[in-house]
Amino acid sequence: MSTTQTVQTETPSYAEVVQARRSVRQYDPSFKISREQLTELFAEALKAPSSSNLQPWRFLVIDSPELKQKLLPIANNQQQVVDASAVIAVLGDVESYKLGETIYNRAYEAGYMPEATRDMFIANSTKIYGNLPPEIARKIVYTDGGLVSMQIMLSAKARGYDTVPMGGYNAQKFVEEFKIGERYVPIMLIAIGKAAQEGHPSVRLTVDEVVRWNEFDF
Repeated sequence: MSTTQTVQTETPSYAEVVQARRSVRQYDPSFKISREQLTELFAEALKAPSSSNLQPWRFLVIDSPELKQKLLPIANNQQQVVDASAVIAVLGDVESYKLGETIYNRAYEAGYMPEATRDMFIANSTKIYGNLPPEIARKIVYTDGGLVSMQIMLSAKARGYDTVPMGGYNAQKFVEEFKIGERYVPIMLIAIGKAAQEGHPSVRLTVDEVVRWNEFDF
């Protein structure tokens, strides 16, 4: 029988987290992260930026063994789906502007913006985001979903957990089988757990190979 475990005893530096994070595909199936620990991780990751602070990300955490087995063929039979403690489905809400009033009211109540600014943001969120072409709305949630996904993975590594982002799955089948509403766009799956085998080291292009200053002369 598996037990819920935690592994991090000291908080590593940001540099240590970035250097240590790798995409892990082999997980210890006996290692379980509690929902309380995942909730703490999410609370930190949700500090990620988003367009107009509308926070269009939504998440389905799949930690049931039966549902992970259901997800397995949808995710091209990648074994980490069933061996990881959980799989986080990152979804983008193209109608996130409908929560604009809630978000901006809370910002006003917290003293982060004056009343006039709150009212302007509420009006603009519906007027602008509510009338975007579908392809633009999807582009926004993909961008914001990518930001929060990276923050999830770094927050996980800071706690001693391992992750791998997964784009290799049948998004349409996932939507159908897990009854995802039409307003939500599948962005990626993230397996999270404890590595049974460390992720392979990888090389990166150098800064000089990818960065230009003031003039883009690639």
